[in-house]
Amino acid sequence: MIDMPLSALEVAMVQTGTRAVDTLRDTAAFAQELERLGYHRIWYAEHHHSPAIGAFPPVVLTAHAAASTSVIRLGSGGVLAPNHAPIMLAEQFGTLAALHEDRIDLGVGRGPGTFDEATARALCRGAGPTTDSEYRDDVAAILAFLVDEVALGPLPQPWLLASSPAGAVLAAELGLPIAVAHHIRPDNTRAVLEHYRAAFTPSRWCTRPRVLLCVETVCAQTDEEAHWHGGPMNVVKAGLLKGISDTPFPTPAEAAAHPFDAEELRALAAFRAQQAVGTPETVVHRLAQLADQTGADELMLTTPVYDFRARVRSYELIRKHLGA
Repeated sequence: MIDMPLSALEVAMVQTGTRAVDTLRDTAAFAQELERLGYHRIWYAEHHHSPAIGAFPPVVLTAHAAASTSVIRLGSGGVLAPNHAPIMLAEQFGTLAALHEDRIDLGVGRGPGTFDEATARALCRGAGPTTDSEYRDDVAAILAFLVDEVALGPLPQPWLLASSPAGAVLAAELGLPIAVAHHIRPDNTRAVLEHYRAAFTPSRWCTRPRVLLCVETVCAQTDEEAHWHGGPMNVVKAGLLKGISDTPFPTPAEAAAHPFDAEELRALAAFRAQQAVGTPETVVHRLAQLADQTGADELMLTTPVYDFRARVRSYELIRKHLGA
């Protein structure tokens, strides 16, 4: 049994043959559906220059979803510090927190949000990659500016996203809750958690280590159906393995016909073994295992499937199985 909050990461996949406006319409409907199902929070990820993932600013998606929901928490997971002035992030999310009391999160990450070098340079106005010291200063500045925003009302809840021990050490030093990107670099999860818990220092933001674990999760009535819906993301991942970042998000039928080579199949199988894909029984058992192995306080599910109804159904099946 899973006795902890369940949440969702929305990456706003843009399906082949659809428009950006269709994806944006679905994000609002998705938030309403997950609120109905009793999920705790939804976060929106920052991406740029990808045909598979919409370049929709997390702050805009958060505001859009907050306007059509009433209790579910919303925020960034994450907004990427190197791409933004710290004071602007504090003002934007501070304003959202004032408008939607005790519902807004500010999850901060480090990556550029793109594999395209020209786009990465444009986001940083021509600057090079952010150093460890610069990133630390940016996160500390965001937190300082948030405190300055206290006059607006309740503050957003800050989190630090991490997929490496370096990010874990920073979260521990600043006393922030940590969101572990198990759905991106599962092989690093254990080291991230060990570094975070060993070095954690209490702060005004968090008095004890607090861990959110993000897991790629696809749930359907049968294993075959779950793997069918998970097929499009396998195509995107196979492209990334070869350094190809411009792979569109295909239909399940197109994904089923995609010719994977032996190396790709091995890598995809190893990745799937560390996530949660299958029937409700299989998925809930796997999520419970991960919660037990990591000592996570919260699980965040990301479900990158092509069909909107199938995506909502995945979350619905998990909640129904837990209720049963």
